[in-house]
Amino acid sequence: MAPRILLARHGQTAWSLSGKHTGRTDVPLLEEGRRGAKLLGERLHRAPLDGLADAEVRTSPLSRARETCELAGFGDRAAVWDTLMEWDYGAYEGMTPAEIQAVRPGWLIWRDGVPGGESLADVTARADEVVSWARSADRDVLVFAHGHVLRSIGARWLGLGLDFAARIRLNPTSLSVLGWAYGEPAIESWNDTGHLTG
Repeated sequence: MAPRILLARHGQTAWSLSGKHTGRTDVPLLEEGRRGAKLLGERLHRAPLDGLADAEVRTSPLSRARETCELAGFGDRAAVWDTLMEWDYGAYEGMTPAEIQAVRPGWLIWRDGVPGGESLADVTARADEVVSWARSADRDVLVFAHGHVLRSIGARWLGLGLDFAARIRLNPTSLSVLGWAYGEPAIESWNDTGHLTG
């Protein structure tokens, strides 16, 4: 069976709650985020995933992703991987979309990038590195990371440009699965937060 990649977005933070672009700023989880991470862990350890005993696990080094990984019960198995860090938003770090639109009307990160931060090409290259690693594995892989980098991985898994990621939103503490259909890369599930609502 071809390997899949399971994408876990970190739990809620004060900045994600307010809509601020949180790139490399190390914002901690809120209590809601910690609760969500535990619920995500319970889901990953129930059937049919059963703890993903054979899966390789990696996490972004930023504390919101690492803590989500730990609270979900995978901290002792996870390797820290800088490639999973969130987009470096440069001058737009800590700003909401509305604040950015006020100074740059019509702006779309997936098309226009950010001043003083990471380029679209750089983010694409990082996403491609994750996709290449996942596809070369002989088993499923699980990653804990951030909204924009995970959306980028989703687009590149499908062989699409980064602009496609604008169309696949991700909520905090969501679970997504990228796999295969008829031999082609496919989305098995996306932005699933059923574990948060029961």
